[in-house]
Amino acid sequence: MDRTVHVIGAGLAGLAAAIRLVGARGRVVVHEAAGQAGGRCRSYHDPALDMLIDNGNHLLLSGNHAARAYLATIGAGDSLIGPPRARFPFVDLKSRARWTIEINEGRIPRWIFDARRRVPGTRVVDYLALARLLWPGADRTIGEVVACKGLLYERLMRPLLLAALNTEPSEASAALAAAVLRETLMVGGQACRPLIARDGLGPAFVEPALAHLAAHGARVMFGHRLRSLGFDDRRVVALQFGEDAIALAPDDAVILAVPPVVAASIVPDLAAPTEFRAIVNAHFRVTPPAGTPSIVGVINGTTEWIFAFADRLSVTISGADRLVDEPREDLAATIWREVAQACGLGEGAPLPPWQIVRERRATFAAIPAEERKRPPARTGWRNLFLAGDWTATGLPATIEGAVRSGNRAAELASA
Repeated sequence: MDRTVHVIGAGLAGLAAAIRLVGARGRVVVHEAAGQAGGRCRSYHDPALDMLIDNGNHLLLSGNHAARAYLATIGAGDSLIGPPRARFPFVDLKSRARWTIEINEGRIPRWIFDARRRVPGTRVVDYLALARLLWPGADRTIGEVVACKGLLYERLMRPLLLAALNTEPSEASAALAAAVLRETLMVGGQACRPLIARDGLGPAFVEPALAHLAAHGARVMFGHRLRSLGFDDRRVVALQFGEDAIALAPDDAVILAVPPVVAASIVPDLAAPTEFRAIVNAHFRVTPPAGTPSIVGVINGTTEWIFAFADRLSVTISGADRLVDEPREDLAATIWREVAQACGLGEGAPLPPWQIVRERRATFAAIPAEERKRPPARTGWRNLFLAGDWTATGLPATIEGAVRSGNRAAELASA
């Protein structure tokens, strides 16, 4: 077929779309404004640490089927590591208590009836009350559906939902929380195993994808920033890249996989999220103590999740608007004290080489008002489609949502 699909943006949504498209007939061209692919899901060599780190720590769950299928397609299915069962170790820095949530396989939640597997001090009835969150209806916050207080909330639900939504759960969309819970906790342990990229996000999600695209004849153009689109009444007819313009043939299609602010500046009258939340990540060049779990949840600290890699300990703090203007040195010292305590390194452990990565506009704010602004993949122009974790995927702004959006846009463009 003598047609071309132009994918604008080589973040994860754009890469997922391009991967799907190279399996169909026709040409695929990916245009990326930056000098590298991956967007928020990439790795880079940090000079302060003299090592490869991720620009953000991303946790997947074994139930993220689209993301795992993407990795399998590009030959990186073995790049994720995690415990063999759905186990989530936690430490409370204030009380120094430690516990592990262990979710059983299967849909019947036997784990909530076992005091050794559930949150210490909670009762079965506490978990049953969460059923109200599974089908909450539209435009309601989590705080309007369930009580955002108590041991179960503070020691399990808030950390999990804050990580998934990147928004304080009490104000976040109950519908988005329900979507996450229905695909994970309600399915059972087989869908809840925590997974991280063993060698980094780039080696897992980006570099194999670029190799796969090259092997299948797709073209990827870096430093190629889309400035505007040319429209007629029904379709996109031209792509304007500064001095470089591309006229589209009648059967050509465009997938716009760029951040919402960029998309809204290019597509007339496009509704898109306008409120965002920050994420702060910290990386410490230190060998984790033997036996350190690959992921640890932290309660009553600035730190929220600790990720243990072979050569470093990394931290993620979601909904972190309050921290984006904190002095980097103070923030690193605070986080390191908590990491040292949580990982058994001793409260006086010297601060190792470190790096702080702050993403001020990491994801859209997962509140009902912003959820209503998320556009579908199909637009008013018959050959223009949208992709990105900010579009109407039904999920929060996650890797899984980004991949699904790319898959959906590719399906529409192919049709």
